[in-house]
Amino acid sequence: MSERTRSVLVAVVLVAIYVALTTLRQAGAIDEYWSQVMDLSLIITISAVGLSLIYGFTGQFSLGHAAFYGIGAYVAGYVTKTLGGSLPLYVLALAAGAAFAAAVAFLIGLPILRLRSDYLGIATLGFGIIVKVVMDNTDKFLPAMGGPRGMLGIPQVTTFGWIYWAAVATIVLARNLVHSSPGRAAIAVREDEIAADIMGIDTTRYKTLMFVLGAGLAGLAGGLYAHRYPFLHPTSFDFLKSLDVLLIVVLGGLGSLTGTVVTAIGWVFLLEWLRNVLPQDFLDWRGVIYALVLIVLMILRPQGLLGGRELVLVPRREPAKGGSSHAAA
Repeated sequence: MSERTRSVLVAVVLVAIYVALTTLRQAGAIDEYWSQVMDLSLIITISAVGLSLIYGFTGQFSLGHAAFYGIGAYVAGYVTKTLGGSLPLYVLALAAGAAFAAAVAFLIGLPILRLRSDYLGIATLGFGIIVKVVMDNTDKFLPAMGGPRGMLGIPQVTTFGWIYWAAVATIVLARNLVHSSPGRAAIAVREDEIAADIMGIDTTRYKTLMFVLGAGLAGLAGGLYAHRYPFLHPTSFDFLKSLDVLLIVVLGGLGSLTGTVVTAIGWVFLLEWLRNVLPQDFLDWRGVIYALVLIVLMILRPQGLLGGRELVLVPRREPAKGGSSHAAA
C-alpha cells in the first residue's frame, strides 16, 4: 500500500469514527453522562501524549504534569470569562493557555532539566506543589480565579468536535515529531544521555524542546477542559492528577503513543465504570481496585500494554534515501 493511499485510508477512518460518534450522541444512544466521560478521556489523552513526549520518548521523569494542565485551564478560562466566549476569543483562550504553559515550562526547564532521574522528578514535584498553592491563593490578586473556592462562570463552548480533532491533531503531531530528527535525538537522550552528548547531540536543547512541547499540550488539554466542565478547582490539578497521567504513560508502555492513547481512554472509562457498578458506600474502594489492576498489569506486562510497539495511528514518514534506516521506536 502506497504512502498516499494509507494517508487517505487513515483520514477516512478518522472521519467515519467522528461521524459515527456524533450521530450516536445526537440520537441519544450515548447519553450526556457518557458523552462527558468520552470527552474527558480524549482530553486526558492529549495531556498524556504530552507527558509521553517528555517521559516516554525523552526519559525525563516528571511528576508535575498536572500543574501545566491546570495552568492552561486557568489561563484559558480567565480569558473567556473576562472577555467573552465568542469563537475567536475561545481560540485565543486555547492558544493562550497552551502558550502560557509552554512558556512556564521553558522558564523552569532551563534550570531543572540539568537534573536527572529521581532528582528531576523531585524538582517537578516541587513545581507542581508551588502551582497548587498559587491556585489556592489566586483570588488574592485575581478575584475572578476563585482561589480555594474554585472558578465558575467560564463559557461552556468546547464541543465534541473540538476535543476529537484536537486529540487527532495532537497524536499526528507527536507521531511525526517522534519520527523526525529531533524525535530521534530525544530518543537517543533517553537511551543514554552521556553517549548522546558524546555523539554531538545537543541534549539540553532536545530535552527542553520536548519538555516545552509536552507542557504546551497539557495546557491545551486544560483549556479544552475549562470550557467543557463548569467548575475549575485547584484539587483537580494536584499531585495525584500528575500521578494518574504518569501511570497512563507507564502502563501504556514507554515510547508507545498507541499504548498511551489506548490506556488513557481505557483508564477514564474504567474509573467511571467502577463508579457506576460499586455501591455508594464502597466508592472509595475504587482506589483499591484499580491499584490491584495496576499491580497485576505490572507483574504480567512490566514493559506496558504495548511495550514500544505502535499500531498504524498515522502514516509513518519513511527515511530519505541514503539516510539512516533505523526506526525511532
